[in-house]
Amino acid sequence: MFNYIIDLFFPKVCAGCHSVLMTYESVLCTKCRHELPLTQYHLDPENEAVKKFYGKIAIEHASAFLYFNKKGIVQELIHNLKYKAQEEIGTVLGHWYAEDLKKLQLETPFHALIPVPLHKRKFKERGYNQVTTFGKALAESLDTPYDDTILYRKTYTKTQSKKNLSGRSENIENIFDVRFSEEHHYKHFLIVDDVLTTGATLEACSRALLKIPGVKISIVCMAIAH
Repeated sequence: MFNYIIDLFFPKVCAGCHSVLMTYESVLCTKCRHELPLTQYHLDPENEAVKKFYGKIAIEHASAFLYFNKKGIVQELIHNLKYKAQEEIGTVLGHWYAEDLKKLQLETPFHALIPVPLHKRKFKERGYNQVTTFGKALAESLDTPYDDTILYRKTYTKTQSKKNLSGRSENIENIFDVRFSEEHHYKHFLIVDDVLTTGATLEACSRALLKIPGVKISIVCMAIAH
């Protein structure tokens, strides 16, 4: 009864279009779910996400779930997740994309899923890492450990979304580092982020993880700039 009253005065709305959700809908309305621009990159080993890292770092796999277009539904979702603490968006997208990733034919399974970390100062400002729920949902569905202790950000940087594409690549090379032990040697790590643009941040994360002997790197993002 209490929940009914709450929903009556404060109805749950779609994170994509802000229409009131039906009782059988959660986070996204049926219309928005059908209109999400899926990349289907998991079906293409030479997709555009993979090409971002050609000649830069060796990766086992790279993909993104959705296409990110300015003023599109995906931008709205990422904005609500990143700046309005609607973390349930990450959970929905993570469980959804995991079903696609289960179809990958990889030589080595993922040993751990690692989120792109926030600096301690940024985490304190925002109160959460927008990648966490997406990463944990993926990890749960893929039956892979979620580990946010290995990779850390040692340098505070300004918000990347406020920079142009060239600016995002500047001074990012050495802002990440790793804490590891022998048990992390020769593992396959899946790095998870929100939006793939130039790939500079993920390249920097990968280079930090490659300090660990024998590791393999894969990358998955919620979306890719399109």
